[in-house]
Amino acid sequence: MITLPTVTGPLPIHSVTGPVLPHEHLVLDLDRTGDRAAVLHPEHHAPAVTGELAALREDFGLSLLIEPTCRGMGRDAPALARISRASGVAVIAATGWYYEPFHPPEIRGDPVELLTETLVREIVDGIGYETGYGYGTGTGTGTAYSTGTGTGTGTGTSTSTSTAYDTSHGPGVGIHPSGARPARIRPGLIGEVGSHGEEPSEPEARVLRAAARAARATGLSVATHAHLGHGGPAQLALLTHEGLAPERVSIGHQDLLDQPSVHRALAASGAYIAFDTIGKERYRSDGERLRSLLALLDAGHADRALLSCDISRHAYLRSEGGQGYGHLFHAFLPALRAAGADDALLDLLTRRNPLRFLTGTDPGPRTPTPGPTPQEP
Repeated sequence: MITLPTVTGPLPIHSVTGPVLPHEHLVLDLDRTGDRAAVLHPEHHAPAVTGELAALREDFGLSLLIEPTCRGMGRDAPALARISRASGVAVIAATGWYYEPFHPPEIRGDPVELLTETLVREIVDGIGYETGYGYGTGTGTGTAYSTGTGTGTGTGTSTSTSTAYDTSHGPGVGIHPSGARPARIRPGLIGEVGSHGEEPSEPEARVLRAAARAARATGLSVATHAHLGHGGPAQLALLTHEGLAPERVSIGHQDLLDQPSVHRALAASGAYIAFDTIGKERYRSDGERLRSLLALLDAGHADRALLSCDISRHAYLRSEGGQGYGHLFHAFLPALRAAGADDALLDLLTRRNPLRFLTGTDPGPRTPTPGPTPQEP
């Protein structure tokens, strides 16, 4: 039985019967220059985030969300677990490094081999623990996130004098007063590993190579950040040169790139084409996104498309007047249906494709719910 490593434990793939959002941030900190809008705080914004996800689960059957916030982006695995449990939506966390302006100091000198070891260690040993009761100790050499009461230990910065869990170089070990060990949280994706420009910089190339090697070693898939849609072919070339199958790669932000020939070539190779900034109209209109998606579908690549909204600033939340995580369901999918998409195609795009990307296995069409047995006359 195929299972998905979610932040609250293994999830059988057959239990994912509703749509999947393959690229959404729930907790995030991209503030490097005083841009506090580029933050989704694990406490301040979590209630709004949780409420949106719970509503999407109720209204559209949202089953799973892939959260590609990785090292250096403000990742907080225990917070993801709390949001997942409160909303009822399964969440997959990630490991990796974003593009160069957001690289932590470790990237500057570490060779590919050490970067690969770091990723594999996080995938195997985990990136934190569920901390519903908040007791324990944490040790490590990265940022220590405080999540409870007690004393935090570790090299890094703790947000208070509470229990510290390192989420950069390995998890701390949390112990409940009863002696029970909290559940270990393991990432289920390598991403979003990025580049900016048509060719990756030298540090970005090292990260991409390490991502490919770690993916091969662990069986996880790789999702990329192609800045403003550019650089996808070079990213894929690096990843596949390291032996990673293109079918285990998603090239990000392709809905920002108006180059159908690039989309077709990437899809023909087997890679997934992520139309994952839907609703961000200051970059490109949804009408243009729909046109690009239809061109990809008409070219015979419906099984390579992924759809998401990439909520990455708190102003995008519905509580602050933004489009929210549900924009895909409220606006874009109805437009796609009006353009001729049927239920089977929508299920392919929103459930089967992301699950196949994650696992390498197609879960198949959704099984119809049997109706009542007819009564004998």
